[in-house]
Amino acid sequence: MGEDEVGEDVVGGGFAVQRRAVGAREVVAAQRGWWDREAVGYRAEHGAFLGDARVGSDLVWGPEGLREEDAGLLGDVRGLRVLEVGAGAAQCSRWLAGRGARVVASDLSGGMLAQGVAADAEAGVVTPLVQCDARVLPFASGVFDVVFTSYGALPFVADVERVLVEVVRVLRPGGRLVASVPHPVRWALPDVPGPEGLRVHHSYFDRRPYVETDSGGGGAAVVTYAEHHRTVGDWVRLVRGAGLVLEDLVEPEWAAGDAVWGGWSRLRGELVPGTLVLCCTLAGRATG
Repeated sequence: MGEDEVGEDVVGGGFAVQRRAVGAREVVAAQRGWWDREAVGYRAEHGAFLGDARVGSDLVWGPEGLREEDAGLLGDVRGLRVLEVGAGAAQCSRWLAGRGARVVASDLSGGMLAQGVAADAEAGVVTPLVQCDARVLPFASGVFDVVFTSYGALPFVADVERVLVEVVRVLRPGGRLVASVPHPVRWALPDVPGPEGLRVHHSYFDRRPYVETDSGGGGAAVVTYAEHHRTVGDWVRLVRGAGLVLEDLVEPEWAAGDAVWGGWSRLRGELVPGTLVLCCTLAGRATG
């Protein structure tokens, strides 16, 4: 999320930053284009943290450095059918496959999945990759034991209810959803890692999305990126409304040393949470 003044545009060369409503379809087009353009640079900048440097990759739940090997939020995945939504270069899926999961990694962006193919080649493995909109998953009902996402899809769609409905549809009875998102408290703070990022400057209760647009110096402005804010209470109601039981809300403490990732840093991470992990199962169904 970028830093801006409440209710004001930051404009230059046709580029503008706003807090305003945005349509679901234009958000999908914007996100696909943004991640396609950023795919190579994103992996170059963050790949080592996410596990590219190791064969078998890694599963990191957020910039704080909470890793699945330590947290065990997914449990024993051996033999389970697992779907990753918003997989990027599929570092998380690659790690789970190394632990016996039958995994499929999905993402909206062909550019990010191309980075997944490159990462597979480096690791000497093949990860099943599927390009799709998380709001319309191309899988039969009840075929996955686990669906998970680490900062994928959920903050970047206008109609997140559709994603959650699809997740419930593809899960088997007793299936689990584990999803990490930016912690809602971050919405009230500037997106910078230093002391200035500790000053509350925006209302936590303002649900208007952060939207970047570009008019190319003339003509109609086109949405190029959007990020959507939901409060903690909103997330609880969303997962319950989809038919999921919320078993836990995990707020990881800082464990990433002096790493800096956007507004995340040791300074901020040791004072306020930066990530929220939702741990859910299907409502009214046995978990065996």
